[in-house]
Amino acid sequence: MVHLSDLDVKNKSIAIIKKTSRFTPEDSDEVREILLEVDRPDFKYQVGQSIGVLVKNNEFGNEYHHRLYSVADLPKTSGNKPQIKILVKRCTFVDEYSGEKYDGVASNYLCDRIAGDEIEITGPFGLPFAIPESNEADLLLISLGTGIAPFRAFIKYIYQNKKGWKGRVRLFYGARTGLELLYMNDKNDDLTQYYDKDTFEAFQALSPRPHWADPIALDYALEERAEEILKILAKPDTHVFVAGYEAIRKMLDKAFTKIYGSKEKWLLRKAELEAGKRWVEVVY
Repeated sequence: MVHLSDLDVKNKSIAIIKKTSRFTPEDSDEVREILLEVDRPDFKYQVGQSIGVLVKNNEFGNEYHHRLYSVADLPKTSGNKPQIKILVKRCTFVDEYSGEKYDGVASNYLCDRIAGDEIEITGPFGLPFAIPESNEADLLLISLGTGIAPFRAFIKYIYQNKKGWKGRVRLFYGARTGLELLYMNDKNDDLTQYYDKDTFEAFQALSPRPHWADPIALDYALEERAEEILKILAKPDTHVFVAGYEAIRKMLDKAFTKIYGSKEKWLLRKAELEAGKRWVEVVY
């Protein structure tokens, strides 16, 4: 487990916001896709990495607030300055002692920026989603909300750069409404370009009811495909990658307990996957 305080922030760069656009409806939580141009031709990014964003902040005696964001895409550019895309959800939190509501420092800062603004970034930093060496390995990718960001770049890289991928790639993505299925809706549907691949399938998990507070049915989406999931998890080279907010852990334990028939069987299998570094989570 890597903590933000352990990361080296000395390697800083200036990035210019080239474009910022909202992905979600006005009556729901705000998620924005932000296109950044890094003012350093030597800035090298690899699939699976993330960048840090530094925001000047004098609270708690710290000069800066530091937050990591997974890179969602690497657009091709005609110039010599690299560009990257990140997804940002405008966040708030409630202090558990005072009950007061506060805006998330980095997310609100980024969502308030406009094209032409400069921000300070760090990194890039590695993420644990390493592409398996074997192109026959099965991949089970599970995400909630902006957790889709690293998987978008991951899937794009596999099918554009890893020639002849033969392993099954199964993406399970949970959201509350259709438009919040980032990159998998009528407006932003670039993941559908991989639907013609024999090895790729994506499954959407929406809230079973239209109200915003209703739970996302990610566990049901997994349980409906229990037979195939059991076969995938039985393979010795299968990798499971999980990304999203903290609630995803309970959802997955509930779903996989049902799929395996008991909590004990599931926890044993999960421990085996973790020991082999084939179960990896990035949660926030």
